[in-house]
Amino acid sequence: MRVLLDFITDEDGKVRYIDPSELLRPEVEFSAKPIETFRDYTVNDEDPLRARVRKIYYDMHTNQTVEFVREKMSFWCQFNHFKATILEALELLNSLVDESDPDVDIPNIVHAFQTAERLRMDYPQYDWLHLTGLIHDLGKVLALQREPQWAVVGDTFPVGCAYSEDIVYGVKSFKDNPDSRSSIYSSKLGIYERHCGLSNVLMSWGHDEYMYQVLRNNGTTLPKEALAIIRFHSFYPWHTNDAYEHLCNDEDIRNRTWVKIFKSHHV
Repeated sequence: MRVLLDFITDEDGKVRYIDPSELLRPEVEFSAKPIETFRDYTVNDEDPLRARVRKIYYDMHTNQTVEFVREKMSFWCQFNHFKATILEALELLNSLVDESDPDVDIPNIVHAFQTAERLRMDYPQYDWLHLTGLIHDLGKVLALQREPQWAVVGDTFPVGCAYSEDIVYGVKSFKDNPDSRSSIYSSKLGIYERHCGLSNVLMSWGHDEYMYQVLRNNGTTLPKEALAIIRFHSFYPWHTNDAYEHLCNDEDIRNRTWVKIFKSHHV
């Protein structure tokens, strides 16, 4: 732990990062907060938190290109940069606090156990689902490896095809992305075929994709529904607004049911 903390500059020794994809909090003091006040992405540059979140997304939407994602896949999917057991990785999340959350200041490890416990309470028969809730955010260890915040956290989206208005801040937030000027990448299907399946789609790079690839590389015995949850739990345009239906196959539609179940318990 000491080696990792040597390059953290915060006074309290914690890695501060933006993850505006969190929706609900279980703490009693926040239980009366109207749901519409969560995930509020209205633009207000006089509000430091909203301005910071907006910058994260605009940086993400400017820099997450097909080339960038392929480079990150090539670099991180060698799986020779970081080694830890699941429990060790969870302990590392003690150093990760979501600074973008205006409601509560808790380490990500707490979020992991809360999510797992809520799933266990409602679905005691699915032990794989409890485990998925526990490990779904472990890819955020990338934040300890000097990755920029916009390449670790936040909502995800496909690259290599037209952007959806259902993405946070809309299509206008991609105006400086080089792919938006490509006739191929900016077309509806882009580099994909209709109903090719999300398994064949390049997603923006972040903790979701990294953890999904780690599990696949290590021969996980988790079911395909769990892998879909890991990879797509931050893909809000898809699981919340049914966007990108033209890329989905029947398996994706079935898996989305499980992703929605997970998100309803995602604290």
